[in-house]
Amino acid sequence: MLNLDTHILVEGLIGGLTKRELQLVENETVAISDIVLWEISKLVQLKRVSINVDGTAFRRFLRQLTVYPITMEIARQSVKLDFKSDPADEIIAATSVVEKIPLLTRDRRILKSRMVPLAI
Repeated sequence: MLNLDTHILVEGLIGGLTKRELQLVENETVAISDIVLWEISKLVQLKRVSINVDGTAFRRFLRQLTVYPITMEIARQSVKLDFKSDPADEIIAATSVVEKIPLLTRDRRILKSRMVPLAI
């Protein structure tokens, strides 16, 4: 299983994954933290991405994912990470730590972490 950060999920939806990222995603079950759904909604609201979040295709896609809720354990882990970022990225990274699943990300701060299991 792979945990995807928001940027990777969006790139996957619009066909912008690298060859390696695509290979990783195609060969694994995919998960996201529930805060990714909020981030996507915010990106759509701000017109930074054009994704029809109300459409049938997007909803069908979401049913294929495992969506991890923010638990107290994840919230507590998010403030113990070895990097500082925006709260959503910290929650996404903490989800990977707590659930013990690799995170697929391009975020340089997270990629430098020694705590977060990463998909390489």
